[in-house]
Amino acid sequence: MLTVDFEYFDLAPGQVCVDLGCGEGRHSLTAYLQDDVSVVGVDLSLDDLKTAQSRIADMTPHAPQGAVDFVQANGMSLPLADHSVDRLICSEVLEHIPNYLSFLEEIDRVLKPDGRLCISVPRQWPEWICWMLCDDYRRTPGGHIRIFNARHLRREVERYGFQGTRQHGAHALHVPYWWLKCLFWHLTKEPKILSLYHRFLVWDLMKRPWLTKTLDALFNPWMGKSVVLYFDRAQNR
Repeated sequence: MLTVDFEYFDLAPGQVCVDLGCGEGRHSLTAYLQDDVSVVGVDLSLDDLKTAQSRIADMTPHAPQGAVDFVQANGMSLPLADHSVDRLICSEVLEHIPNYLSFLEEIDRVLKPDGRLCISVPRQWPEWICWMLCDDYRRTPGGHIRIFNARHLRREVERYGFQGTRQHGAHALHVPYWWLKCLFWHLTKEPKILSLYHRFLVWDLMKRPWLTKTLDALFNPWMGKSVVLYFDRAQNR
């Protein structure tokens, strides 16, 4: 399930792409499928990195050329040289980080002068409803500790010499699922409606029928669970 739209990310042969907070590698492995791109997935969770590593073999036959590595590291102190990265993804990460500005500082340090950045975070108003429905949604260890206003976040990133170029929503059909999950959070047995909705989302992910693609296109601009922001270095930097 991709949040980043790689059509807007302009990966080119010979480039280095870092997936900061890569989790189980969904964006790292997709970038690996691009021609002759070197990908580095970075995360703190060793278990997630092991899962991502185990999936490389499945992707390799489809990757024309290039490399992918997964590294355990703290996003506040990346094991990367200054200005060594062409493209950087930070998807669904900043909402978990107490000092997210330290991540932006590291991103600024490692990206090249002509680098490109993509950040995604949960959209403000659907996330707020999740918080209102269930305190444990945000209090669970590793959960979301803040709600971002996309306009404010864009301004914060632009303070580091970036220029916002594009914005879109993603995963609108997932919003009702999370509202239901929060509503029934404390039930021991999962309600039927929740399991049915989960099956629907899996079906949508695997089949991508025209109906759900159309609904996504209609609802993502204002209801997408994630808001996705793209940045280039400001020309006057």
